[in-house]
Amino acid sequence: MPTTVPSAYDLTGQVALVTGSSSDLGIGFASARLLGQFNAAVMVTGTTDRAAERAAELRAEGIVAHSFVADLMDPDAAGDLVAATIAEFGKLDILVNNAGLASVNIPERPNSLMVMTDEEWALALRRNVDSAFFVTRAALPGMVERGYGRIINVASTAGILTAYTGDVGYHTAKAAMLGMTRSVAVDYAKNGVTANVVIPGWIATAAQLPSEVAAGNATPIGRSASAAEVAAGIAFFATPGASYVTGTTLAIDGGNSIAGATGPE
Repeated sequence: MPTTVPSAYDLTGQVALVTGSSSDLGIGFASARLLGQFNAAVMVTGTTDRAAERAAELRAEGIVAHSFVADLMDPDAAGDLVAATIAEFGKLDILVNNAGLASVNIPERPNSLMVMTDEEWALALRRNVDSAFFVTRAALPGMVERGYGRIINVASTAGILTAYTGDVGYHTAKAAMLGMTRSVAVDYAKNGVTANVVIPGWIATAAQLPSEVAAGNATPIGRSASAAEVAAGIAFFATPGASYVTGTTLAIDGGNSIAGATGPE
């Protein structure tokens, strides 16, 4: 429940939009909850009505939260989401671009470069990097006008620090997130807007496969991360304590990347 927090983490009066936050198991919802616990008002969003359920959960905990359903692969829908957030709360201070999905096993064959179709390639890029571009493009004008903004993009160790077989589109899209983030960081730092990247490793959920559990156990820390642990890194970039941090990358992977372990994070 929102309470008194140290000033370096207090987000009282700020508004956060977290994409891909409609699953109660994922990084997005954990981030929305933690930002709310730091006293930010939160917009929860996803592609289904589950977003309303998640917002209701946060309100039951004393967090100011609303929801909006949008397919962020559509640039108009991304614009509508930002407009709805501003209409509801009056502004947008913090944007967490978490929406995305690996295509491994979707369909049930490797999406390596020689066999991936044009349609699969376009879909991988659209749902993993275009969606973040569309929402960021809609959010930036208000941030620039007010001279304040925090943009946190969620990438993956896959395609950035490590790699696994059969998902060239996802690897490419997540690598592209770094370039986009750095560009935003240098272009808008003078306007009071920071942009940073979090790259999670293995995440423990009820849906985690046995092979993924084993991979998490093989990291130097010896387990997968909880969604809340990744959310802590995301929330840090949003806080006043990170006001001089921009264009940087934070790996939250239990040392997986430096140990050389690979797999579909």
